[in-house]
Amino acid sequence: MKITLSRILLLLTLSIFFQSCSNDDAPATVDEALTEYKHLRILVSDETSTALTLVNPFLSTTTSFQASFPKSAIYTTDSGRFAAILHRDNDLTQTFDTGLEFHGDHVDIKGTPKFGALTGTSSKPTHFKSKLGEILTFNDGDGTLSIGNESAVHSTAAKMTTVNAGLRAHHGAMAVFSNGTYAITEKDNSIPGALPERVKIIDKTGKELFASTIATRGIHGNATDGEYCVFGSASGILVVDNKGKQELIAHPEGFGTIWFGTILETAEKGKFVGYTGSKGAYLINVLTKTVRPIFESADIMQCKASYDNTKLGILLHSGNFISFDLSSLAIASSDRNVIAATAKDSKQKPQMEFSQRFIYITAPTTGELQVLNIKNSADVKKIKVSNTPFRLTIMGFENSGNH
Repeated sequence: MKITLSRILLLLTLSIFFQSCSNDDAPATVDEALTEYKHLRILVSDETSTALTLVNPFLSTTTSFQASFPKSAIYTTDSGRFAAILHRDNDLTQTFDTGLEFHGDHVDIKGTPKFGALTGTSSKPTHFKSKLGEILTFNDGDGTLSIGNESAVHSTAAKMTTVNAGLRAHHGAMAVFSNGTYAITEKDNSIPGALPERVKIIDKTGKELFASTIATRGIHGNATDGEYCVFGSASGILVVDNKGKQELIAHPEGFGTIWFGTILETAEKGKFVGYTGSKGAYLINVLTKTVRPIFESADIMQCKASYDNTKLGILLHSGNFISFDLSSLAIASSDRNVIAATAKDSKQKPQMEFSQRFIYITAPTTGELQVLNIKNSADVKKIKVSNTPFRLTIMGFENSGNH
């Protein structure tokens, strides 16, 4: 028994010794959540100059470009690879390529970041959407729709196609169904002003497939999950399906004349976020026809879905940030004072977007992009972009794999 026990003790001692030696030689474990995904990018436009800055947050580096005009709105396309740059007041849409291409489990480098050859020349391109590989703008100046394809971004002298659906000029919007048809707003002049009152469904030629069946007191803001399109409306939440059926979901009790002027898409089928600065953010479920509060406040400065549409981020004028899981509506993260407080009457307010790991907020007065770790509020970087950053969009992929 003594021999057996001695051998056991010897083996245990040797095991501990070798394990200790092995751990000494092992590389330190890296917490990937402390860094952004390798293939994610941030594109930032400028208010007073044509400066366009592409930020690589993984390396904390920037690359500078010159857009055709200042104060451009910028949006990421369906694939995540390209951006559309809308110069509303100059009747121009440009395209931009990150040079990154997603292949399911990794990303290929397809070239250097650069402007695309594809452009759009239309009257006041304002509302942007991108689905099924298409790049679309609704043109407020004449009520037309412009369509381009991501596959044509680098085709020499490529132009977006204009689709005329016989609409009056108005401040409109469109959304794409999974079957390739479009829900598009129309104005019948039943209310004064630029806002439309109706929605109809058209094909790629502009031909009407399903006429409007509901007239509203004004429409602004919309989103789609491919089967349903949801529009913010003064008469209620307007829901249009891909077969032409239309119905209104009532606003929450106590809204009075307040309505959702912004509708956001989520990763959940049939679920959308409705936002109004007067009340806050609410989850709209078109399948159950219910509206539930997510965060009620009249102090929201920015309300955005995460890059993967699984969370909702709220940035308050106080500088506080809070995010919610859009599946459970539970708080996902909450940090106090991620930036300094912003006056409600500020001319140019900070703009915010966020990924799974980081929050990105522009600083218009210092010309910086502030990069904040969602899990560690003390982890803050400030990256110089341009003198007066105006708008930003996340591009690329939440992926660090190479070919």
